[in-house]
Amino acid sequence: MLKTYRGSCHCGAVCFEADLDLEQPSFRCNCSICRRTRFWPAVATPEHFRLLAGQEALTRYTFNAHRNEHWFCRHCGVRAFGHGTDTPMGEMYGVNLGCLDEVSDAELARISVVYVDGLHDNWQNAPEFTRHL
Repeated sequence: MLKTYRGSCHCGAVCFEADLDLEQPSFRCNCSICRRTRFWPAVATPEHFRLLAGQEALTRYTFNAHRNEHWFCRHCGVRAFGHGTDTPMGEMYGVNLGCLDEVSDAELARISVVYVDGLHDNWQNAPEFTRHL
């Protein structure tokens, strides 16, 4: 069931709202950027994501095929969300679960995780090793 969550970067310059169903799986990816930043997203479709503040504080990063946008706060460096247009599920926002306000550790621990092998563009399968993700 969709519920509206608020979130922000560490310094609070970037604030967003997303309608998420935390009973749906989240994702852990082994691609070079997700592995390095430990990005843990839940998926929001475009109509369920709203940037409330901080557009001017965001820095956009893309790499390789430039299919997806990785947005970071230029003040604190936190990646609160990403935006993808060429993903297996179509256009979406990946909302960093660690950036959600008022979500307890117990709630986070209950969220199931799907591991994806983004490093090899093998999105339908998990990588051989996942514990480090």
